[in-house]
Amino acid sequence: MCNSSSITEFLLLAFADTRELRLLHFVLFLGIYLAALLGNGLILTAVACDRRLHTPMYFVLFNLTLLDLGCISTTLPKAMANSLSDTRAISYQGCAAQLFLIIFFNLAELSLLTVMSYDRYVAICQPLHYGSLLGSRACAQMTAAAWGSGFLHAVQHIANTFSLPFCCGNTLNQFFCEIPQILKLSCSDSYLREVQVLAVTASLFGGCFVFIALSYVQIFRAVLRIPSQRDRHKAFSTCLPHLAVVSLFLSTVIFAHLKPPSISFPSLDLFLAFLYLVVPPVANPFIYSMRNKEIKVTMWK
Repeated sequence: MCNSSSITEFLLLAFADTRELRLLHFVLFLGIYLAALLGNGLILTAVACDRRLHTPMYFVLFNLTLLDLGCISTTLPKAMANSLSDTRAISYQGCAAQLFLIIFFNLAELSLLTVMSYDRYVAICQPLHYGSLLGSRACAQMTAAAWGSGFLHAVQHIANTFSLPFCCGNTLNQFFCEIPQILKLSCSDSYLREVQVLAVTASLFGGCFVFIALSYVQIFRAVLRIPSQRDRHKAFSTCLPHLAVVSLFLSTVIFAHLKPPSISFPSLDLFLAFLYLVVPPVANPFIYSMRNKEIKVTMWK
């Protein structure tokens, strides 16, 4: 048995054995990354430059876009660099930093998606109280709480995961550093500490999911009572982008981490990780811009 201090690097999953296929993966990842940079950059620029978009909803969208950029920038550049340099290695410190940022960005994003569901609930179900319930100060406080909760959970996970002793193996069956893959290298029963932290995180995910679900039940009930078909369509158009983003993010994350061990194999784990780490940052700007007239008008300007 050797402890964590004797491990200086981890080996990530290789996408292909031949040089040509690695270059193909690099080009594919580069295209995806540039699309994410372009889409999210346009959202950030539109919200920052148009004073009409300086509202609580777009303030939260601005922060969500920052998290999407951070999330995809944590994983894809390293995967592209490994494809080009014909290596699978990531340093011990680099793995810890990457894992910290992944947890931080994803949990903060979940919290912000919950805040956005509350914003839509107040806007549709209690429009007369919107200014008092979701003023600038309240919005800033909830956004700061989302970033803070992500940071605290990331610190907990890193402290527990990288304090474990590891066996003399350093191969991870994933293209980024992931807690379940790292725990497989542990030789100690103290991994139960990390399981407890994972249980807390699962409770957070479950609480956010229930809150979002209840919010949308109330929203749909209120929208269906609107007599005008045009007003109903307008109300749905403000909710559907957020609902699509939430569904994509939560469904893939929950299935990836709660699926039965009997159906867990490397290709499926890789596909699911790609869905919840790479697809949302690329798809979110298009989802929001396609269904949002104000953002489309600002982008054209």
